[in-house]
Amino acid sequence: MTDPKLAIDFCGIKLQSPIVLLSGCVGFGAEYTRVEGFSHRDVGAVCLKGTTLEPRLGNAPHRVYETPGGMLNAIGLQNPGVEKVVNDILPQLDFEETRFIANVSGSTIEDYFETTKRFDDSPIDAIEINISCPNVKEGGVAFGNDPEMSARVVEACRRATNKPLITKLSPNQTDIAGNAQRCIEAGTDAFAATNTLMGMAIDIESRTPVIGNRQGGLSGPAIKPVALLKVNQVYQVCKGHNIPIIGQGGITSAEDALEFIIAGASAIGIGTGLFYDPLICPKINAGILDYMNRHKIDRLEQLTGSLS
Repeated sequence: MTDPKLAIDFCGIKLQSPIVLLSGCVGFGAEYTRVEGFSHRDVGAVCLKGTTLEPRLGNAPHRVYETPGGMLNAIGLQNPGVEKVVNDILPQLDFEETRFIANVSGSTIEDYFETTKRFDDSPIDAIEINISCPNVKEGGVAFGNDPEMSARVVEACRRATNKPLITKLSPNQTDIAGNAQRCIEAGTDAFAATNTLMGMAIDIESRTPVIGNRQGGLSGPAIKPVALLKVNQVYQVCKGHNIPIIGQGGITSAEDALEFIIAGASAIGIGTGLFYDPLICPKINAGILDYMNRHKIDRLEQLTGSLS
């Protein structure tokens, strides 16, 4: 169990830690329970794998490629479809240990609406809208990089549920703050900032892309400075609306996490860092708590957005 000083209120949901395990990195929440020493009680919430209205097989291989300081991935939203997730997977999760967030993706606005509506009639705690997936050929990229399209997706999902909506923003756009503003007007309750950067790798011998999808999402420490800036830019829009942010992008230490919180994040997302160290979460919790004690900080929200 984490120290009570690390607990935060996120959209009315009490999280026992500011750590959120990011979508796509822990499957549908049960996979990491097989890692000896891992406990869901070390995290505030788990964001489940991206889910679509109908089952998807995902992209052709290769889907994952290690890069200096990070990783490219183009899984292509492989998942069994929302009915299978709601009926068969959610009943197996222990909602007493931590909070669970669904991740909704779609190729059309109607897809987003119907999938969100199905999760509304489930025990899920909140719903993340993935409008910025860089590893599918349709849907996510177009929606996430256009503020008006982003707002239309949020509006549709808002009609479909009363659960907290978290909009996952793309860093691959000109004005992320402007997009955030439109999403707030459309009814989002929170943001996840940011998704991966688009990138590619080339096999020089065959002169072909390494990733079967040609491009994929770059994650890991390499993107941290970009993600940190985007979080701070989004925070400038959010701070007057009481809209919290899950800051994410290359966090692999307590120091990284604290930077994101100071920049404006209320919670922090861990993704690729889990591949470096599957037991990283209690270490980050301990580092944050040590910082709070040394600086005589009683509540984590006192640190959010404290950048001079």
